[in-house]
Amino acid sequence: MDKLTKFLAYYKPYKKVLFLDLFFASLASITVLAYPMLVNQITTRAISDTGIAADLLIKMAGIFLFLMAVEYVSNFYTDYYGHVMGARIETDMRHDLFQHVQKLSFRYYDNARTGQLMSRITTDLFDISELAHHGPEDTVISLVRIIGSFFILVNMNWELTLTIFVILLLMLMFAYRYSLKVKGALKRNKERIADINSQIEDSLSGIRVVQSFANEAIELDKFTVSNRRFLDSRKRGYRAEALFFNGLTAFITLINISVVVVGAVLISYDRLQLTELITFLLYINTLIDPVKRLVNFTQNLQNGAAGFERFLEIMAVEPDITDAPNATQLRHVKGKVEFAGVGFQYDSDSNYVFNHINITANPGEYVALVGSSGVGKTTLCSLIPRFYETSEGAILIDGTDIRTVKLKSLRDNIGIVQQDVYLFAGTVKENILYGKPGATDEEIVTAAKNANAHDFIMGLPGGYDAYIGQRGVKLSGGQKQRISIARVFLKNPPILIFDEATSALDNESERVVQESFEKLAKNRTTFVIAHRLSTIKNADRIIVLSEQGIAEEGTHVQLMEMGGIYAKLYNMQFEGVK
Repeated sequence: MDKLTKFLAYYKPYKKVLFLDLFFASLASITVLAYPMLVNQITTRAISDTGIAADLLIKMAGIFLFLMAVEYVSNFYTDYYGHVMGARIETDMRHDLFQHVQKLSFRYYDNARTGQLMSRITTDLFDISELAHHGPEDTVISLVRIIGSFFILVNMNWELTLTIFVILLLMLMFAYRYSLKVKGALKRNKERIADINSQIEDSLSGIRVVQSFANEAIELDKFTVSNRRFLDSRKRGYRAEALFFNGLTAFITLINISVVVVGAVLISYDRLQLTELITFLLYINTLIDPVKRLVNFTQNLQNGAAGFERFLEIMAVEPDITDAPNATQLRHVKGKVEFAGVGFQYDSDSNYVFNHINITANPGEYVALVGSSGVGKTTLCSLIPRFYETSEGAILIDGTDIRTVKLKSLRDNIGIVQQDVYLFAGTVKENILYGKPGATDEEIVTAAKNANAHDFIMGLPGGYDAYIGQRGVKLSGGQKQRISIARVFLKNPPILIFDEATSALDNESERVVQESFEKLAKNRTTFVIAHRLSTIKNADRIIVLSEQGIAEEGTHVQLMEMGGIYAKLYNMQFEGVK
């Protein structure tokens, strides 16, 4: 019932369209019910042994034409406006789902598969559109036609009417039982196609790695497994559907045969007129359509219900990082960042990545974080914009706990340049503009110049309007980094996080990017996660992290004089292992 309530809530903005859709669906059904009665009148009154009553026949033909016009207008409304209503509801659901998944934290995406999410946002909701339109409409049409037919036929002959509706009842019981099997099969199909989407997305995203290792056969084998699982699922689904739909067809045939046999017996006992038997046979056709609609409705219900259940599964995932009830805006940030007894673990059952971290970065200070892989440098910095939540302790900006401020205002004041730069498919201008939507062309060019990107951008075909491909594949690593730095220049945040952004670059690219970065870091509180220690020699403070927490802290000169972990790492990079 709770699921039904949530589904019906999406009709609220379209109550008027829904009411008219049901009204015209009922009107069309009434006209269809009238056709056999008109035929009955023609066969009993307009046609006799003495000839044809022309006046009555013309009158009946006029009524037929009027009903046809009413039926046409009614069906046009339900077919067009009803379908549009269903499409709008589907669009609203997709909007809500996409808006919701954007609120989920990195912790959720660490375990989620992109292909599965794509399937739920796209294909799972296609069937909901059909259910939203045809569900109420087909229910009303079926009820009007079945109930109307019952009252009309029972007044002609209750025995023959009972024969029809007993078989109809058995048919509905059969349909309910087998529809559950079809629903299960359809849900498995959706899960399997989502697996295929996930496999395709993973393989194609890494196509350069696949081809560089000549492992196309391995990827094909992985895809073949998913593809065959989907085939097996489809086969089971088709078997369930075959039993379901052919069973219903058999019931429809049984109704026709029963009416003819029972009708013939009743005629022989003068309990039924031949013209009434013809009317009964015409009403069977009128009843078959709502039965078919109920069959289609059952299929739409199973498809839509399976998709809606998967929709609700994601909507039920509560974002673990949200604004506090009385969260305030973070304004006029100076840039003091404090880690006060901070600890972090990915989940309650895992070990702490680090704990008891106490760091204070003053406004405008340049702080470098170094240490071996896996000690939590990136994770530590990811806590500042609340990509993850601290497990213990607190992080403060200008003395304010970041959990008490609105997420958007917090992240608006933090700029991040990552090692793995993500550029969106589009133009150079669109990617830089991402840092400050609505910025002027002049601001974009200024940001690019500050990032040492303007010259190479002007050398691209189209300049700032050059298309850079998915993930910026048409650019070099250094060019992508400079565009990402230009994006942050445009954002102009007081706090900056630079995550090993030059580790994958050649020396020349590193020099240019480092120069751009130093411009960007000026007068900003900056955290640098460093792999190449040559890039942080001028840092105000270098913090060395180990598995036990903060192992060393000081300037480059101070740490070299200490001869500890930092000195060892530095010597390994530049002087060889001694």
